[in-house]
Parts: sequence; C-alpha cells; structure tokens
Amino acid sequence: MPRLFLETDQMSNLNSGLGQLCLHLGRELVRQKPADWEITFLVSKEQVGIFGPSVNYRVASTWKRVWRNWNFDVWHCPHQGSRFYPQRRARFIYTVLDLNYLSLAQYSADRKARKKKQYQARIDQATVITTISEYVAQDVRSKLVVPAATPIQTIYCGVDIPASVTKTTPETKPDGPFLFFIGMLQAYKNVHTMLPLLVANPDHWLVLAGPDKPEYSQQIWEQARQLGVADRLLMPGPVDESTKWWYYANCEAFLFPSLMEGFGIPVIEAMSFGKPVFSSALTSLPEVGGDEAFYFPAFDADTVVNTFQKGMEAYRLDHAKTERLRRQSQKFTWEAAAAEYWQLYQQLLRA
Repeated sequence: MPRLFLETDQMSNLNSGLGQLCLHLGRELVRQKPADWEITFLVSKEQVGIFGPSVNYRVASTWKRVWRNWNFDVWHCPHQGSRFYPQRRARFIYTVLDLNYLSLAQYSADRKARKKKQYQARIDQATVITTISEYVAQDVRSKLVVPAATPIQTIYCGVDIPASVTKTTPETKPDGPFLFFIGMLQAYKNVHTMLPLLVANPDHWLVLAGPDKPEYSQQIWEQARQLGVADRLLMPGPVDESTKWWYYANCEAFLFPSLMEGFGIPVIEAMSFGKPVFSSALTSLPEVGGDEAFYFPAFDADTVVNTFQKGMEAYRLDHAKTERLRRQSQKFTWEAAAAEYWQLYQQLLRA
C-alpha cells in the first residue's frame, strides 16, 4: 500500500491563511483518496482526528523521537517554511507559497540569507517543486537555484465558500456602506493607500480586518487622523469565519492593494459574492483576478480615487459583471487542486 505523508502542523492556527490552506487541501485529499493509498498527517496534539478516522496522524511535538522510523513513499511539504523534511529517500514534493520573506524590509540581510539557505536546501532535496501561481514559479527560478532535472509545477489554491452566510450582524460593524480588506496588516499589504477613498466618499467606511503589525497599524491610524477620516475606519483585528463572510456579503467593494502575493485567496473569496474587486496589478494578482478585477496602475491619492470611481461606475452599468465575477472565482477550487496533487503523487510512485 503506497504511503503519503503531509506536513500540516501549521493548522495549529486555523485563522491564518496557511492554516486554512492545510485544512481545506487536507480534507479534499482525504475525500479523493484512492482506496489503495494510506495517508499520514503531521498535526498538533489538539488536532489529532481533524481529518477523520480513515487516515493516520503523527504529533508534531514528538517528531524528534520518531522521525527515524518515518518511512513513506511520497512526502509532501505544503509550504516552504516547514521544519520537517524526509531523511530517507522519499519522493519529496516541496510546495512554495511565496518568497516574500526574502524581500521584506523588516528583516536583516543576515536573516534573509539564512532563510534563503533553508529554502535552497529543500529545493536541492525536492523531487518536484510545486507553486501556487506562475508568478511564484518565476520567483523561485530567479531567487533560488533549481536543479535542471527538478520540474516546477503550478497548482493553484482553492477557495472554500460557505453554502449560506449568517445574517447575524457582527458586534464590530460600520454604520454605513463600507469597503473591505482582510489579511495580515503589514506594510507590504499597502492598505494605507486606500484611505483617500474615505475622503472622496464621505458616506463610506473602511474595514481592515486581520492580525496586525503594531507599527503599521499606528501609521494607518495617524494617516487617517491627518485626513480627518479616523471616525470611519474600523480595524477589528482577526475575525472568525462567520464575521469574515458577513463582511464579504455586505461590503460595497473589496480592496486588495498588496505589493507582494503568492496567490491572493481574498480576491477569489470576494469575487464569489459578485463584489467588485480593486487590486494591485503586481506579482500573482492578475493571474487570480483575471479580466474581471479592477487594477490600480499607481497608488497616489488621485489615481486610487479615479480608479475606484471609474470601476464602480463600470460595475453598476454592467449588469452581467456580478455573474462573471462569480464565474472567475469558480476557476479555483480545492477539488481541482487535490485532483492535481493525487495525479502528481501517483505519477511519482510510478517513476
């Protein structure tokens, strides 16, 4: 019986993007599991059983005592930052979500060099490298040395959309029409450039949800006060799933001006509700938003406001736009992602 191992201990934080990726990909891999395969997941102690009784579990906290006995046919590390990797000659799939760490200004050159060395060691060991966008594949080739015999395959992420959205209003809500962003609030997300939209739209609020870096949050609040719009800015911090979906369902538009993204799941989540999406045109985001997103050509106040106004006018006049946005989101599913991974696992076993 072929044995597959998946390193999913990052699900310990299920509110993170990485936690959600491991959870939804894992569930779909189990659902599609061929009868003659065995799956083992690496999880935290609290999450043993999260994928049901038909699979096996190893607890991440005890890995040093048992790794020498870990003998699997295919080993899949679904993110580039894993501390776990095969010591035996298993067929090793190394998934790179992004290489943002190597470009972030807050990290020293020494820290970046150490991280790059870690990434390169896994690249050298990999049988196959997978990425979540063509942009990341290009970034891997430009920033790291990929052995000539090692293939790189792009397998897009999926998005898990609830069948229905709760009508219960969250405790933290704006008192009027609002624009929405969700993600880690740090400088490269670039959300401070959206504040001029509140000046140009004095009846609108801006909701920035997600865990924050305090120094960046302070910058946002200071800029909002200078612009006189701080009374229409909400930063609720991390939100639960039901609150997140309520914000998507009720916002006027979704803003995603990020300067660095490996994929951009929030763009697809917003499109699944037929919401107009205003996005950066950088890195992977045009792959995700396609022809249906509106893109900021620059981030000065005049360009941001003009792009938004023209986009909203086009959205209101185009009665088919909502359905096209939903169709764009349906191109990215966990069902398709898991099917591609199962095809890859079986291909490696035959090699």
